[in-house]
Amino acid sequence: MDIPPLAGKIAVLSLGALPLSFALNYVSVLSYPLGVVLMSTLILGLLSLAIYSLSRSDIYYDPLYAVFAVFAFTSVVDLLIALQEDGYMAGFMAFYTKEGEPYLRTAHGVFICYWDGIVHYLLYLAMTGAIRKRKSYRNLGLYWLGSFMMSILVFLPGNILGKYSSEIRPTFFLTIPFVLIPCWAGLRVFTQTRVPTCCTPNMVEEVQGKGLLRRPVDLALVICLVFAAFFTLFRGLLCAPQMLVNMFYVLPFYGLAIYALIFPGCSWLPDWALVFAGAIGQAQFSHMGASMHLRTPFTYRVPEDAWASFFVCNLLYALGPHLLAFRCLWRPAFFLCPPLGPPTHHEKQH
Repeated sequence: MDIPPLAGKIAVLSLGALPLSFALNYVSVLSYPLGVVLMSTLILGLLSLAIYSLSRSDIYYDPLYAVFAVFAFTSVVDLLIALQEDGYMAGFMAFYTKEGEPYLRTAHGVFICYWDGIVHYLLYLAMTGAIRKRKSYRNLGLYWLGSFMMSILVFLPGNILGKYSSEIRPTFFLTIPFVLIPCWAGLRVFTQTRVPTCCTPNMVEEVQGKGLLRRPVDLALVICLVFAAFFTLFRGLLCAPQMLVNMFYVLPFYGLAIYALIFPGCSWLPDWALVFAGAIGQAQFSHMGASMHLRTPFTYRVPEDAWASFFVCNLLYALGPHLLAFRCLWRPAFFLCPPLGPPTHHEKQH
């Protein structure tokens, strides 16, 4: 998979969030929830207009350019929120976490912001750079889709049912387009043409004719996924509620992935392996960080003497889906549709 160049124009535009957030922190009208949502809407509207004016041809080529450009700006904002909540800076986004989205002050909210401000931000720059160069970004888009949707699956219930459920502000309704737009974007990414492979029909037939025992890499992945499935089940039943929710999505995928590694021709696996790699990567990063963060209540926090084992186990768990996705992209012949056999020619008997 070729890594596309980063979009310099979008990087410069998104970094405008730094002086803007610093200035807005001292605007008195933003000490009220309604003022925050109105100002946020105005900024997003002006930002969208600026992006359209500066990159009209790129947007005509692919409308997702505008979506990723706006989201890159919000990613910088999320990184500022995380850094401020952890005490690394001050005077930037205090007004927003107080009157906008108090949930972001929790340990899990902070690490959602870190992931969005680092991983998602780099993905947005890479995908907009690919659009400018008229290159494919389908694989990056699938990874982003899984990661983004997993954060939303935790973010929305956390707002509605969590500690700050009684403090929902009008800005919560701004999450509606942030849910609907990625769904539309995901459909567009899925319908993009796949990057062609260099696998010949003979190569596909040869690879798909091998049993699992003759494919040691796939055998190792199957064993890893079996252990990961048991770990998912154990953690979902005995640990935090969000892990129970995670279990209902991840456990069926592991079962299907094991099936696809045993039986050839499951062409859906490479795409969904990328989606779930992004989802599990985001979920594990947030879970690991929040479990050791000081803002997590002591009864739910991992003891310091167990940090090493906790970190290793969860890191290996997060690594599994990424290895699966890499395997699917590295040698995809086993997952391609089986080649059709040569037509049989029947001679007429006269």
